[in-house]
Amino acid sequence: MGRAATDVTSDPELACPVAPVVDIVFSRWTTPILWSLQMFGRHRFVELERRITGITPKVLTQRLRQLERDGLIVRTYHPEVPPRVEYEISDLGRSLGPLFAHLSEWAGVNLEQVEQARRRYDESGAPRG
Repeated sequence: MGRAATDVTSDPELACPVAPVVDIVFSRWTTPILWSLQMFGRHRFVELERRITGITPKVLTQRLRQLERDGLIVRTYHPEVPPRVEYEISDLGRSLGPLFAHLSEWAGVNLEQVEQARRRYDESGAPRG
């Protein structure tokens, strides 16, 4: 067996080219942050914290830093008294719009089927764990 075949089967990123995208875009809290910035525009930290209920300040800070590092959002520091920091979606982040639109369409068509399948599975006494 050649080296290339071994790499593809042992490295999930090579076996599935969308895996890195899924890791970036669909990690917890990323989609609500991007969606909020896309739908409602520029936000300060506290505004995002209020809009995305359930997220802790620590996690919001971590996610914002990662999204900035990935180039999906832009952080703007305004040297005022008190200092003001704003976050907005970048052009790269905006380019995910069609992906989210397709996923939203898929959800509208298929989520009820997923729920039905879950109910059937749960009622069947299928093994857990």
